[in-house]
Amino acid sequence: MDKKLFRGLLLLITFTVLLILVIVKFDVLWGAVASVLTVCRPLFIGLAIAFVLTKPCAFFRCHLDRLLAGTALKKAVIPLAVTLSYLLLFGVVAAVFSFVLPQLVGSIGRFASNLEGYVGQAQVWINDLTAWLHLEELDLSRLDQVLRDLFNSALAALSNAVPQLVSLTSNLVSIVVTGVLALVFSIYMLSGKDRLLAQCRRVLRAYTPPKVCRMVLEVTALTAGTFSKFVTGQITEACILGGLTFAGMVLLRLDYPLLIAVLIGVSALVPIVGAYVGAFTSALLLAMIDPMKAVIFLLFLVCLQQFEGNVIYPRVVGTSLGLPGIWVLAAVTIGGGLFSFLGMLLSVPVASILYTLLRQDVHRRLDGM
Repeated sequence: MDKKLFRGLLLLITFTVLLILVIVKFDVLWGAVASVLTVCRPLFIGLAIAFVLTKPCAFFRCHLDRLLAGTALKKAVIPLAVTLSYLLLFGVVAAVFSFVLPQLVGSIGRFASNLEGYVGQAQVWINDLTAWLHLEELDLSRLDQVLRDLFNSALAALSNAVPQLVSLTSNLVSIVVTGVLALVFSIYMLSGKDRLLAQCRRVLRAYTPPKVCRMVLEVTALTAGTFSKFVTGQITEACILGGLTFAGMVLLRLDYPLLIAVLIGVSALVPIVGAYVGAFTSALLLAMIDPMKAVIFLLFLVCLQQFEGNVIYPRVVGTSLGLPGIWVLAAVTIGGGLFSFLGMLLSVPVASILYTLLRQDVHRRLDGM
């Protein structure tokens, strides 16, 4: 038998056996994969932290290179850049917890204290609606007490759960160890990024054919660029949109400015779907106080998002990811259905990478015909 034919048959048989094994023992294999992923969780978290801090580290490194050029501190440029990047990260986290969180809790407490008035207003609306539709009147007099009982039960359960969580020393130690290991991994990855990338390239060239090596390097560069652009763009857009929302609501004297600004900013991290969810939830909160305020807020938010999307976003983020709108919506829907909130966040850059690779392959094949 011809060697090439024999090799092809052997590969086909091996692939068939492996496919049958995966189908039959899928639960066992998935459990093994999940165990490996759990063990490698600090590594993945550290990689994510290092990836987010890559841009700030490069910024500090560029300026430190020019500032310390020709001095004795030239060799300390990378450690200083990494240190400044983590100080920036810790500063942002501390600012969120010390400034935003207390005001956010205050806004939520104000909403809870006004719950009875909101229920009364909702009762008036329902009575008007039922009278207009000639339906039986719906009584919401007990809804306020039901909501308060649910709220108190949630607080009681939380207060009872906190001592139990604290008593579980093993879980607490595991969380602390995971966080420390992730932080250490991220520091090593960020400080030794150039050497790690060079080592990966050497290993790839040593063990793969030149064509495969070139393809892997191209896909890796495309993936890193797409994710970096997406993460930077989404975080910048969320901060700008949240800040402008807060400023506009203060000028318009609308209620819950900080609470709604944080809600709009966080929801902006999810493409397409997040804008509608944040706008609907915020308008519902304002409608409980005054329907006219909800209408004013929606008009303001529509104008703000048009201005932010057409003027600010292109200047801050640059060109788009190159993914058509229909595929963005499909990616968010499928990613959210399969992997919940994390899938909604990461589905757009992943879909953009696959779309770009498919487009390049189609063009290459058509040009070769």
